[in-house]
Amino acid sequence: MRFTGLWRNPDFVKFWSAETISVFGTLMGPLQFTAVLALQASPLQVALLSASGLAPGLLFGLLVGAWVDRLPRRPVLIVADLGRMFLVGSVPAAFLLGALRMEQLYLVNFLCGGLTTFFDVAHHAYVPSLVDREDLVEANSKLAGGASVVEVVAFSAGGWISQLLSAIVAAAIDAVTYLCSALLLLSINKQEPPVSVGDAAPRAILSEITDGVREVWHRPLLRSLAIAMFFSSLGDGVIGAAILLYGVDELALAPGLLGTVFALGGISSAAGAVVTGRVTQKLGIGPAMVWGLLVYGLACMLIPLAQGPAWLALSFLAAQQLSGDGARAIAEINQVSFRQAITPDSLLGRVNGSIRVLDIGFALVGTLLSGAIGQRFGLRAALFTGAGAALSGGLWLALSPVRRVREVASSTE
Repeated sequence: MRFTGLWRNPDFVKFWSAETISVFGTLMGPLQFTAVLALQASPLQVALLSASGLAPGLLFGLLVGAWVDRLPRRPVLIVADLGRMFLVGSVPAAFLLGALRMEQLYLVNFLCGGLTTFFDVAHHAYVPSLVDREDLVEANSKLAGGASVVEVVAFSAGGWISQLLSAIVAAAIDAVTYLCSALLLLSINKQEPPVSVGDAAPRAILSEITDGVREVWHRPLLRSLAIAMFFSSLGDGVIGAAILLYGVDELALAPGLLGTVFALGGISSAAGAVVTGRVTQKLGIGPAMVWGLLVYGLACMLIPLAQGPAWLALSFLAAQQLSGDGARAIAEINQVSFRQAITPDSLLGRVNGSIRVLDIGFALVGTLLSGAIGQRFGLRAALFTGAGAALSGGLWLALSPVRRVREVASSTE
């Protein structure tokens, strides 16, 4: 077999492998399965668990962005992996001691959320120093494709492991994947370009944070893209907090079956990652993002429509996974590549941090909204609300200047 493109770049392959292995463990959903299956959590408790993982990004994302621009990015990634390994590993340890409670899951998810904020901001800022800018779409496509492929296995594996063994075993596997990721990142040879440490005074840091927010808000394309993604994040927050309980409690589907159905989304996402380059070349980067978000929002409507016999409910959920996740992958890969390409290296961490804070803010609102609507009006009502929010993201982008951008070179503002 002859390798081409970035597959011939050993350091990128190591980075891709680290990211893919880490995503495998995370997508098994060990904390959520532990809450639902081991601790019999209520809809509100599941929503609070999801919110606990999002809150750190909202609270500290801007500060994290400023610090990531002051630090070498690879050590940040390694420390975040090792920290998450110890935190997630504490869950099976507490279970074996008979001391596991929802309060520990909240705390573990909160601290992991903080480390994930560092990891995600540094990850997007690190890629442009690992590959050339003309290779960004290829790099992000391969990273998304790897995540999508393991999604096929991880969702299914997480469901069946939780059903046949226990969610605790899934949590232990997740901890091991973080260790493997850290070791692979340590093996990368390419040196990062030097970073400017700057002034550590609070006033200087506040000024740097403001620069990142200003860069997003004052550039029409970045602002339009950010707002559209926030609507989608609101929908994701609502749907993510309700879908597992909806499948288990209202549709009476076994965790293994649900995991298998959710794994179909990985197939769709992998296909989306593979064709992203061709779709972008044919439609243009802006229209590809618009198309991706619109299809994703429409597909989300299939989730609350799933009801009736198990085979029919599973058919609706499978159709959503197969039609929506690939379209979302195309939109996501293009928006990340677009942002990396038009943002100066010195501002990448702060721009990523600013977008992540607003992104997570909407997801957090969606998560809490899901718990409130689910508790008061039922899970189907919450899921319809989430689907409507996701569709609004595509509609917003379709009315924005982004729809006219064919390629990054034409996006000077």
